[in-house]
Amino acid sequence: MDRRGAHLRSSRRGNAAFMGSGLAAARRRGMTGNSGLPTTAPAGKVHGVAEIGFARRDGATRLAHLYQRAPLRVLFPGPDGDPAALAVIVTTSGGLVAGDRLDVAVDVDAGAMGHVTGSAAEKLYRSTGATTEIAQRLRVAIGGWLEFLPPEAILFDGARLRRETHVDLAEGAGFLGGGIIVFGRRARGEGFTHGLLHEGWEVRRDGALAWGDALHVDGDVAAIMADPACFDGAAACATLVLAPPAGNPQGLLDEARAVQHRAPDIRAGVTAVGGLLIARWLGEPLPLRRAYADLACHLRRAAMGLPTRLPRLWHV
Repeated sequence: MDRRGAHLRSSRRGNAAFMGSGLAAARRRGMTGNSGLPTTAPAGKVHGVAEIGFARRDGATRLAHLYQRAPLRVLFPGPDGDPAALAVIVTTSGGLVAGDRLDVAVDVDAGAMGHVTGSAAEKLYRSTGATTEIAQRLRVAIGGWLEFLPPEAILFDGARLRRETHVDLAEGAGFLGGGIIVFGRRARGEGFTHGLLHEGWEVRRDGALAWGDALHVDGDVAAIMADPACFDGAAACATLVLAPPAGNPQGLLDEARAVQHRAPDIRAGVTAVGGLLIARWLGEPLPLRRAYADLACHLRRAAMGLPTRLPRLWHV
């Protein structure tokens, strides 16, 4: 086996293969193991790492690099006929507490197609002061395609989250990704009234900044959540970003808006900026999640001719 690859353990559960810790002998540009990030978390906290590399070999996308450190694990469900290779990130601790850190890096080589998602909603527990940090670094080489569509993150009341996502696209590469945030445990009647939320995005095309965005909620969080000029009492929000390989999303706007209008109880909008299509939602978690998935399915077909479906985990 190529020493850059990963050993596949024989143990299986259902049709999901459990991968070993991998051989990360060959450093790959953009991987967290070569980024200078801290390698340890504060005492009593965790520092999970998941590095995934996809490459095109023998006419198909294959796993080329895997490194993982608890509490993150990466699973690879069996083929479902989709050209994009699927990787599922699992947080085995069941949630994140203050001071925990996660580093996720995905590297898609030229001509490869990958889809990365999560096994379940990420839970962010209440903090007494420290902040949970998540760094996501995604790189797609020329002619590659990456879908990065994790399920929602649920902010318990008092949670403190700082999450940064950096996307580096070569000329001719494509990307579809985003995130959903739920404010509080709604099934228990809980909102998000205090804490911290910082959600930062940066997308670069061929090294040049195409789009940057930062959502920062701090201070009187309850007032911000209720303000009509801010979240207007919404229980969840979401952002979806499409970078079509051709670099011009204008022709996709009308159909994207039509898809959004299928969910009348959700406030939504979509625009094109910097060669990207940016969609937003505000609303209740469940219908918002469905609306988000509907548009993601539509855009993967419109931009790449892929099947209008997401992995089965999205429908559990």
